[in-house]
Amino acid sequence: MYSLIYKVTTSTCDSEGKLKLYSALQMMQDCSEMWIDSEPQVKDYFARENMAQLLASRQVEIVRVPDFKEELTVTTSVYGMKPMFGFRNTFIYDAEGRPCYRTWSMGAFVDKANGKLKRVDDTVAGSLLIEPQLEMNYKDRRIILPKTEGEVLEPVKVMRADIDYNKHLNNANYVRMAMELLPEDFEINGLRVEYRVAAKLGDMLVPTIYKHDGVIIVSLSIGEDVSTIIEFS
Repeated sequence: MYSLIYKVTTSTCDSEGKLKLYSALQMMQDCSEMWIDSEPQVKDYFARENMAQLLASRQVEIVRVPDFKEELTVTTSVYGMKPMFGFRNTFIYDAEGRPCYRTWSMGAFVDKANGKLKRVDDTVAGSLLIEPQLEMNYKDRRIILPKTEGEVLEPVKVMRADIDYNKHLNNANYVRMAMELLPEDFEINGLRVEYRVAAKLGDMLVPTIYKHDGVIIVSLSIGEDVSTIIEFS
């Protein structure tokens, strides 16, 4: 298990002095990215084969939102591997070791040159430390859009500040954009995100909102293609 220590700072807080969900997602993402340094055989293989792991889906359970100046420990561990996909838990704990966020995610292994799925060598996959799957309420990674017609809103443009080193819209930014469309009094207890088509600089993301049974789903589309679906509960 790999871990990083964080402190809730002013830049990661909302107006109520609570850790922003967007900031928590960035912490999870950073920890998962830094994890590869603890697996040198995998790191060298990905560099040699010009490969990357892109986030395909994530589920988050929010247990408690941390306060300003709290010290947090973010942990990540791989609990499953397939030739072209990896599965991991990333949890955020408070100073007493109690979970604040429980998550699982699926990453897709891709060729950086063409963006297509690429199989990881069996020897490299076999060298990974596979750890026990942590306890949480696991849901399906695929999000089914309601059959009812959603509310289509004004497009959102992908700006330079939204792009990460993969030259795509950063994973956490999809959620940040979608959260801006939620009612101000909507309390988020969990979310699921399904990433389908990566958005790039200058793309116009068209949001469509669906509401049912206390759940809000935001679909972000590029032209005819659904880019990402975020379900807030």
